[in-house]
Amino acid sequence: MEPGTRTIEVGLVGAGPWAGTMHGPMLAAGPETRLAAVWARRPEAAAQLAARLGTHAAGSYAELLDRCEAVAFAVPPDVQAELAPRAAAAGKALLLEKPLALNLAGARAVADAVAEHGVVTQLVLTKRYHPTTRAFLADAATFDASGARACYLHGAFLGGAMATGWRLTHGALPDLGPHLLDLADAALGPVEEVHAVGDGRRWVELTCAHRGGAVSQLSLSGAVGLPSSRAGIELFGPGGTLALDFATVDHAQCWPVLRAEFATAVRDGVPHPLDVRRALMLQALLDRAGARAA
Repeated sequence: MEPGTRTIEVGLVGAGPWAGTMHGPMLAAGPETRLAAVWARRPEAAAQLAARLGTHAAGSYAELLDRCEAVAFAVPPDVQAELAPRAAAAGKALLLEKPLALNLAGARAVADAVAEHGVVTQLVLTKRYHPTTRAFLADAATFDASGARACYLHGAFLGGAMATGWRLTHGALPDLGPHLLDLADAALGPVEEVHAVGDGRRWVELTCAHRGGAVSQLSLSGAVGLPSSRAGIELFGPGGTLALDFATVDHAQCWPVLRAEFATAVRDGVPHPLDVRRALMLQALLDRAGARAA
């Protein structure tokens, strides 16, 4: 870290699998951030994670807020929607997970709190922090695309650490949908219409109409028996194709970039381009798609 740059004190909300494998180790590794404390609704889980990462287990959410200047959330969307406005009201910068909430009203409440209190936000769309993804989007900016096909398919909801309550109840649309909707929107232009069919707990198809006339087709499932995930996006146009295969996106290369950019945003007081406004836009698309699928 360059001389004169300030280490950001971050509190972590959550002590589940994603907090233990991504948020916690990423923030504790530094040097741009220091993991100031961990708090979770299960005190024993928070204590175990804090001990492993060499930090403090806060006894309450209020104590966590007192110990940090920024808060990272690794909790279910409805819990994030409940707790993030309190952190914003306390003047804390927010590192937010997708989806922002389980419904549009919850997402708007978070966005309204951020706007009211003027805090910096950043969204954990992990793949967006990888150089391969950024190169793809840079190329997409000059690619004449007529349409695109994308998929995010795996079997994690069939069992294991990611087969959690909210994912099993609400399915692939809120969990996997933000990744593909974000990339399709960024690569092809703003999504102006979205239509959905299927059952998110099994398989859901999204058809998006983009400003400028391109059309994208997105396939989502977390309940198919595959040896490994099959995911990515491919653009098609008169000049050929342009593709991004998620297999080329190593998350270990995303986390240092995400951490450094969050620390910079907090120090400078400037929201990241992937901020709560982007999260709210994606939530609105999820809301429209979910209503039509239902």
